[in-house]
Amino acid sequence: MSGKLYIVPTPIGNLGDITYRAVSVLKSVKKILAEDTRTTRVLLNHYEISTPCESFHIHNEHHKLAKYIHELQEGAHIAQVSDAGTPAVSDPGYLLTREAISQGIEIEVLPGATAFLPALIKSGFALHKFTFEGFLPQKKGRQTKLMEWSNYDDTLVFYESPHKLLKTLVALRDLCEPHRKVSVSREITKKFEETVNGTLTEVVSHFESKAPKGEFVVVLEGAKYAHDQIEELDSE
Repeated sequence: MSGKLYIVPTPIGNLGDITYRAVSVLKSVKKILAEDTRTTRVLLNHYEISTPCESFHIHNEHHKLAKYIHELQEGAHIAQVSDAGTPAVSDPGYLLTREAISQGIEIEVLPGATAFLPALIKSGFALHKFTFEGFLPQKKGRQTKLMEWSNYDDTLVFYESPHKLLKTLVALRDLCEPHRKVSVSREITKKFEETVNGTLTEVVSHFESKAPKGEFVVVLEGAKYAHDQIEELDSE
């Protein structure tokens, strides 16, 4: 009888943002696969979880995949976590999940923390339809993607690093309508959590005077809403 793979979200900053069920699962499984065992051990120690923890990340997952699939097939219950948030959402997790599915192994995905949902809600933008883009391409295709977004009608959300944030916002400002709004959140759930809302011009100005620090989620208003605002201003 095969075991079960648990995909367990972990806090993105505040250690209190974990469910009772997640703690229970992490205590009950045979082992925990972690992106960085040192980071995960801080969480495990906080909740007095003594389950063995092994590294499983983007640089070794192809090498270790067969081993863990075999253990699951032999009946082991294994949990996978990332450093923060939900595994497989811009983090490792997809490969093991896909292979487990192909081998008929049961998977249970727990609900929990992820950075982009709080940022979306804090933007105040229309959320009946939105697109999550993860991280922008590092080099090739980056400008093409930004040009595509400049005409995209629905709300967009993506992650950006601090050293690229200002450059990305400037590019969007130059490509988009002048009244296009953006919401930039950093360090969600952490001590220095902050959200800056405004037009692209206003938010660029903010980060030109205050160097970006931390982990960022950017929410870009849909182009159709910017067009609607311009029409409203023209009719006044």
